[in-house]
Amino acid sequence: MKKIIKGVKARRAKIADRKAGNESQSVPRITNETVAEHREEVLGSARKFILPLQQSKHKVVLVSISLFIATLLAFFAYCTLALYRFQSSDAFLYRVTQVIPFPIARSGSNFVAYENYLFELRHYKYFYENQQELDFETEAGQRQLAEFKRRALDKVVNDAYVKQIAKDNNITVTDQEVEDEITVVRGQNRLGNNTEVIEETLKKFWGWSIDDFKRSLRQQLLAQKVVATLDTDTNQRAAAAITELNAGADFAEVTQKYSDDAATKENGGSLGDFIEKNTRDLSPQTTKALFELEEGEYSEPFNIGYALEIVKATERRDEQVKAAHILFNFKNLETFINDRKAEQPSRIYISLPELEDIKAPETEIEAVQQ
Repeated sequence: MKKIIKGVKARRAKIADRKAGNESQSVPRITNETVAEHREEVLGSARKFILPLQQSKHKVVLVSISLFIATLLAFFAYCTLALYRFQSSDAFLYRVTQVIPFPIARSGSNFVAYENYLFELRHYKYFYENQQELDFETEAGQRQLAEFKRRALDKVVNDAYVKQIAKDNNITVTDQEVEDEITVVRGQNRLGNNTEVIEETLKKFWGWSIDDFKRSLRQQLLAQKVVATLDTDTNQRAAAAITELNAGADFAEVTQKYSDDAATKENGGSLGDFIEKNTRDLSPQTTKALFELEEGEYSEPFNIGYALEIVKATERRDEQVKAAHILFNFKNLETFINDRKAEQPSRIYISLPELEDIKAPETEIEAVQQ
């Protein structure tokens, strides 16, 4: 029995040795001379798997780029139609124009951003929707909206010309000048006596942030500076008046000679009864100047936006003052803008309907201050 088992084991061993020999013979032998050939055989076998994968990735990239371009074109087509054909002013399109500089007009050689137009139009709409409860879906509301659109468009085009004129004359408005103006308004409690209250007021009436208010104020101050710089006649009249006052001339006589305020020039420029710091009847700059004077003193000419003014404190009583003034009205800003328009005409990219003469409600900040 043991001999039989040994014989079986011996035969199995021989069979195993024979298989191992055959397998070793089927494995190619790699040498320095054949290594390049074997490498190419391996790479060739792999290519049939790699090439389809590369082609698949290439197709994915092409499809992705095509979809992105198609989406981008569709987006621009939608925005173009919404802005120029339907003249939408919704919040989404307003945000789009803040990122993409769609033009609404061209003033001379400069484009006017559509965002500037929507900035003006949206605060008109916000004020009358929330404070006057004006329904813009009614016929009357649609007519008012058309008027607001025209007003907003005229303003941004004129603002663009003002910026050009300011640049040509090296006229700028600094951040500090804007802050100083806000300080005056806050000190007289015209929109609130602190930053938080001012922000609430701006949001309530115009949907503005404090930065929006600063933006509007900066443009307003720039326009005032442009007029004050270019209106040399008014500057010369104010200079002549202050020279006569400094030489000892009577304030009432100088007022009668130079003042453009027909209501006060015949009574020595008197502004009436005692004035308090929080009065709304005078400009913020006028009130500020008056309360910096001692009784009997008068100021140098200062800019109140639409005019130069000299004020005199005729009587002081605690936190009240009686005053007189001399007013030197500036020429209308459009006098200077129209000269520039004649040289460099504007081009408008939207079409507004023709309107019959309608009386548009006031929307100035001063209306709320009062």
